[in-house]
Amino acid sequence: MDDRTIEEILDTIGDRHAREVLAAISIEPRSAKELAEECDLSLPTVYRRIEVLKDHDLVTDRTLVADDGNHYKIYESNFESTVISLEDDKYRVRIYREDNLPDRFGQLWDELGSE
Repeated sequence: MDDRTIEEILDTIGDRHAREVLAAISIEPRSAKELAEECDLSLPTVYRRIEVLKDHDLVTDRTLVADDGNHYKIYESNFESTVISLEDDKYRVRIYREDNLPDRFGQLWDELGSE
C-alpha cells in the first residue's frame, strides 16, 4: 500500500459512522435499512460509508431476494482484524482476512524474520 492509501484507510477507520457500520456487520450481515436503524443513521449516510468501506475492500455485499420477489443487498465485513502499527516513523496497516491463510503465513514469516 502506498502512503496515500494508508492515510485514506486510517481516515476511514477514524470516522465514527464507518466504525459503527463495521461493528454492526462484523456480528452478522445486514441490509442498509437494518444498518440505518441499528446505528441510528440516515440511509444516505449508511450508503456513503458503505461505498467508502467497499473502496478500501473492507466490506462486501450479496444480493438476496425477499419473499415478495424484491432484491436487496446485505453487507458484511471483508476482514477478520486490522493492525495499525508505527514502524520506522511510518504507519503500517495490516488487514487480516479469514480466507487468506497463505498470505497470513507469509506475513507471519516476514514478521518473525525481522526480529
